[in-house]
Amino acid sequence: MSRHLERLLKIDGLLRSGERQTGPTLASILEVSDRTIRNDIAFLRDRLNAPLEYSPQKGYHYTDPDWRLPSINLSQGELFALTLGARMLECYAGSPYIEELRSAIARLGERLPEETYLNLQHLANEQILLRPGAAAKLDPETWHRLEQGCQRSRQVWMRYFAPSRQQVSERVVDPYILDLYRGTNTYLIGFCHLRQEIRSFRVDRIQELKLLEETFVRDRNFDVKEYLKNVFQHEVGGTPQSVVIWFDARTAPYIEERTWHSSQEIEKHDDGSVTLRMVVSGMNEVKRWVLGYGKNAVVKGPPELVKLVREEVEAMNNNYGV
Repeated sequence: MSRHLERLLKIDGLLRSGERQTGPTLASILEVSDRTIRNDIAFLRDRLNAPLEYSPQKGYHYTDPDWRLPSINLSQGELFALTLGARMLECYAGSPYIEELRSAIARLGERLPEETYLNLQHLANEQILLRPGAAAKLDPETWHRLEQGCQRSRQVWMRYFAPSRQQVSERVVDPYILDLYRGTNTYLIGFCHLRQEIRSFRVDRIQELKLLEETFVRDRNFDVKEYLKNVFQHEVGGTPQSVVIWFDARTAPYIEERTWHSSQEIEKHDDGSVTLRMVVSGMNEVKRWVLGYGKNAVVKGPPELVKLVREEVEAMNNNYGV
């Protein structure tokens, strides 16, 4: 958005606030010169045909309160995409942008024909069902501090809980990138000074975070695409290994209809079954994923993954007295 357009939108909002506005008060609020405000007022009157007048009692005001700034030139499809996109983000309880999103959509609605806006809202709210599943408990303040750290190259201090070890640690991190995985899982990728390497942290597991004054220089050799290339789901670390999993004919269509990993290759068999091959690092996420298919999937390799699945199945058998 240009500065001129942004200023006109702010002037429009101030004129509708009900408070008396003069050239000097508008200039003071917007931190511009009186001349700039005079030019903006002239633009509203002459170019946008705003019914704008000045009186000593009311200051600048609209003589027709129903007048609106020209609507944004978007198609019905584009307007609906914006409205539905807002619903898609808002349905995630952990979204740090909920309040900003609601405000932006409300401001957009003020500049659209009322009937169009209400119809789009009704369609997005009533005719399309959005179910995000399990939402992360994300602290917006933590997220916004991480944003600032990434944008301004400032280090952060955090108190972080690792559920795999049931431990809380304190560490300083150079925040490189914020990664949103599947919409509800948010990760910070950055250089960890405690471990002296690039690490990935679940943002909702950060118990406390402080934005430090110290700045950092990002490692020029770091490539986020290369870093995530062998990741399955979001388990990082470990040596990339070739994973081979067989799926029976009943499950095969569900495997073929999706891209599970960028390296995947699917071999079809005459009986309708398929074999999935991919090169990934971190076997625990693969183990949890393949166990979701129960008896309809068999891990063929690597030996480490076969061992993990076998141990899990044996422990499950013990739990159920089998």
